[in-house]
Amino acid sequence: PPRALYAESDWSADSWSDYGSRDKPGTTLGRTVPDGNVLFPDIFHTDHLLFYERFSAYQDYILADCKASEVKQFIAEYLEQVLEPCGWQAIWRTDVFQVLVGVVGVNFPALKAVVQLSEPFLCESQDSSFTQECMQELLQLKEHQILLQELWVVYDESGEFDQTALAIEHLRFFYRNIWRTWDEEEEDEFDYFVRCVEPRLRLHYDILEQRVPSGLVADYQNLLSQCEKLYEKFLNVRNSISSNVSDSEAENVSMVEGLKLYDKVEHLKQKLKLIENPLLRYVFGYQKYGSLQAKGPRPTGAKVIHVVPWTMTASLLQLLARDKLCPESCEDLEIQFHCDPLTAVNACYEGDKVIICPGHYFVGGVFSIADSVELEGYGLPDDVVIEKQGKGDNFFDCTGANIKISNLKLVQHDAVEGILNVHHGKTTLENCVLQCETTGITVRTSAELLMKNSDLYGAKGAGVEIYPGSVCSLLHNGIHHCKEGILIKNFLDEDYEAPKITMVHNMIHNNDGYGVVLVRPAIDETACAEVSRQEPGCVTDELELCNRAETSKQTENNSEIANVLGAASAKKRQIHKKRLSELGFTEADDNLMSQEMFVSVEGNQFKWNGKGSFGIFFF
Repeated sequence: PPRALYAESDWSADSWSDYGSRDKPGTTLGRTVPDGNVLFPDIFHTDHLLFYERFSAYQDYILADCKASEVKQFIAEYLEQVLEPCGWQAIWRTDVFQVLVGVVGVNFPALKAVVQLSEPFLCESQDSSFTQECMQELLQLKEHQILLQELWVVYDESGEFDQTALAIEHLRFFYRNIWRTWDEEEEDEFDYFVRCVEPRLRLHYDILEQRVPSGLVADYQNLLSQCEKLYEKFLNVRNSISSNVSDSEAENVSMVEGLKLYDKVEHLKQKLKLIENPLLRYVFGYQKYGSLQAKGPRPTGAKVIHVVPWTMTASLLQLLARDKLCPESCEDLEIQFHCDPLTAVNACYEGDKVIICPGHYFVGGVFSIADSVELEGYGLPDDVVIEKQGKGDNFFDCTGANIKISNLKLVQHDAVEGILNVHHGKTTLENCVLQCETTGITVRTSAELLMKNSDLYGAKGAGVEIYPGSVCSLLHNGIHHCKEGILIKNFLDEDYEAPKITMVHNMIHNNDGYGVVLVRPAIDETACAEVSRQEPGCVTDELELCNRAETSKQTENNSEIANVLGAASAKKRQIHKKRLSELGFTEADDNLMSQEMFVSVEGNQFKWNGKGSFGIFFF
């Protein structure tokens, strides 16, 4: 049978030993010393729980298959089963003070504890105004009821209050990291745990374990903060509408404002969901904020050749002088020597060149290249190896107008972001080997990549990711043993321009998924029928990769990719034209052609890719 509104007992010293589970052999939880200068008693150490412990608790014991509107009720019922109703101490913490209290009852439906100040009075605050009398007045105003999630249970070695401490930890973690203020208004036909709890919980632990790029974490936190503020504004406007029943004009203005806020909130919520989804967060990526600052030309106007020797012998120096250090006019040529490639790159100005001698170089930092510089390995790629040490977001970040990288092998370990990111400008990659960890090369919007005669493998995401509005030329490369070979991001959004893609004589093989994947939104029935005529056999179910039968002739594979990308480009053109028509522009403008994707797909070979040569990912 359900309990009363809240369980309560008289406050006495005996109450500490009269309640609890006598059959427990002793605590299994650790203890920790509270922060601050006041000598508070130790508290249970519960904030170190592993992912599977929290996952199991929420799925099996707390939320199960509840709907969003039932979350509070399910939590209350769980707490009734495991929480000691009274007889335990806790530290009540807020942003401005913490004070020792004793729990004399629990209001389960409200998720609150009924408390009294403990003796002796122990309190720490940012100023001296929180006296015992002041705290008594505050508790009286709150009717001695405070949120359970604001309590940290005092340590007890008997084990009687282990479940109480864990239950409050699960409650606190849920409302701090999982619950959103708008969740209750979401559609209720879906399982709340599957739809919201699991993806947010996984994201939380992915961030803790440094498996998410710091830029993406910052994006998520900024989006969440924006969404919370806008949602609060939306609620205020909605409440004002219901109170302005006598003023129809003011109500109309508020309704318009409310609709705008609602649209903004929904847009932000969709972005949050993309990042919370462990698959889509990497399919769609994020826009990196801030840009690297270019140094520009050296103040003296001189250009420098930077030499990185693993070991320097007389014969090697002679070869370097003959091949690289003595151009036709070398009177004013300055040469600098460095102990490692990263130091050399950081010393570069516009127009400098770095020559890296044979050796295996281990670097712990990021190659951030904002000027037009050239990095060249002196020898074969397998002879000049640069290996990333330690965890880090990036390996190579390129924003220079014209960067050239050649004859190098790049090796990446324990990474959370791709091996090379082209954010702005043009980067040329020639005769290189890239041993990847997460994604491979990312070509961001407005950036350009020319990759030729290179070998890329090992990416747990796509070997090459091509963003809308970018230019990507892939010539005579091998892309293999990745999750996907090449991934082309959605460009049908009206804010994006189509990318310009050239793929000639590449060998794309042994990838887990498709050789080439196009990401695009799910479309309406009319558009679906239109595309299905252009793309026979395409399945348009949401979040489903349509299976494309791999044909026996490689020429047909190339034609198929070119045709589908061309059809997508035509669709983009139609969307742009329709948008212009809605705005009142009935004649074609000069920029329409810029919306079309330039596609050249010739001579590529697709072999042994797990799902075929080409697929479309609908979202």
